[in-house]
Amino acid sequence: MTATVVYEDQYGAMIDYPDDDYVEIRWYDATDGLNRDSFNNWLSGFAGGIEHCRRAGVLVDAVQFGMDVTHMDGDWRDKNIIPRYNAVGVTKFAFLMPHGMPAIGADPVVEGPADYPTAYFGRRSDALTWLGS
Repeated sequence: MTATVVYEDQYGAMIDYPDDDYVEIRWYDATDGLNRDSFNNWLSGFAGGIEHCRRAGVLVDAVQFGMDVTHMDGDWRDKNIIPRYNAVGVTKFAFLMPHGMPAIGADPVVEGPADYPTAYFGRRSDALTWLGS
């Protein structure tokens, strides 16, 4: 499995897996210092990376994600990020979440304006199996 770190800073890394046709965000615990603007800027950069790599799958490793979720702006993401993912042909979006997150194991569903299903997993291997199916 060939992997290339496309971008990395104190908050996380974007890793491209061209042989497996997915891109990953691996969030770090320093994300507890993100606010709405810095999070949105990071997502914009990640969307640019997805546009560059053009992979069908996306894996978000949020196990160490620490930002206060009240700083998330779902309407902004739906308007400014999701259309970019749709335009490059993302077909599956997987979240690796901390154990105990209620959505883990639920059937994949299309969320908001996305053209692709999103699924939530408690084990990385399960997320990768789903992305590869």
